[in-house]
Amino acid sequence: MTIETVTSVWFDRAEREESARGGARSGVAAGLAGPHSRPGAGERFDVAIVGAGVTGCACALALADRGLSVAVYDARTIAGGASGRSGGFALRGAAPAYDEAVVTLGREHARALWQLTERALDRMADIAGDALRRCGSLRLADAQEVAAVRGEHDALVEDGFAVDWIDDLDGVCGRLFEGAIRHPGDGSLDAVRWVRRLAARATDAGARIVEHAPVEVLADLPAERVVVATDGYTAGLLPVLDAAVAPARGQVVATAPLEERLFRCPHYARHGYDYWQQLEDGTLVLGGWRDAAFAEETTRLEAITPLIQERIEAFLATLVGRVPPITHRWAGIFGVTTSGLPLVGPVASDERVWVSAGYSGHGNVLGFACGELVGRALAGETVPELELFPQLS
Repeated sequence: MTIETVTSVWFDRAEREESARGGARSGVAAGLAGPHSRPGAGERFDVAIVGAGVTGCACALALADRGLSVAVYDARTIAGGASGRSGGFALRGAAPAYDEAVVTLGREHARALWQLTERALDRMADIAGDALRRCGSLRLADAQEVAAVRGEHDALVEDGFAVDWIDDLDGVCGRLFEGAIRHPGDGSLDAVRWVRRLAARATDAGARIVEHAPVEVLADLPAERVVVATDGYTAGLLPVLDAAVAPARGQVVATAPLEERLFRCPHYARHGYDYWQQLEDGTLVLGGWRDAAFAEETTRLEAITPLIQERIEAFLATLVGRVPPITHRWAGIFGVTTSGLPLVGPVASDERVWVSAGYSGHGNVLGFACGELVGRALAGETVPELELFPQLS
């Protein structure tokens, strides 16, 4: 049994902001007029991008800033897919823990990848304004996980990254967990407000964004180059990408604002399978538990299910001491690769087509970073950071 998902809390927060501004979309000039109008007959672009999430909009901004003509197509709206349906975490790094990445990638490779995401977070802060709070994050460790989490902490310290180990956790976390890594530069994203501000920068620079415009055949796009920036929403466009990136469903809830302040930054535990944060207005956003039903949650169906929702509610009661009113329940689809790293670069079988997808749950920051890298490369720059990522063979 599945239940139709509702709008994420991030969309409602963006709509409230826009209503307060008299309907102007978070800085996107004239709503969907002007640079958002559909391309005319015979009009062509240097680059067409499929997907108006964080990757597509970051790529569009990089291209437009460098003088290229670019059109972004989305079947929904700006941030209508995974970018607007996440838990709102802005984390450095990638899906593998840092110490694991050192082993599998090599120390210099892993260090460069983490440094790339730190620079991306700084750049995001310049664009996002109050849609990104740099409040840090906590990776929590229970008795079974504490040795592994401490190992990641030690590897980060050894390579010079800012990180703290916390033995004495406050409140309910002190009862449930043995310790935590604090990543001081991480943050909390108001996800839709953030991506719409990024989109505004891109359109101000001259990019065209076309909403409610599903793309069925890449060859039909009126551009010299094409970028597929759809992460887990890739089905049917590029079979080789479908084979390399598996869809994964993340289910999330948001509560009515709590009077008490329980959590001051994003928290995550059990290798990221459980995650939560409390927003400045007291709203608690909580998601995860897809490992309770891996087969069912490996799907492109954007829906919530009783099993996962029950797990979320049970943990919510543990965290708060009760189940507060739940105002939003939603699901989003993200792309997962076997390495945990996204596929970024040209497609070997068709160099007209580039991809950036498969962030394995870390797309909020990596998606921004990789979108910029692809845009710079397509503008003719030498981008050595692309070598940090596997390509689609």
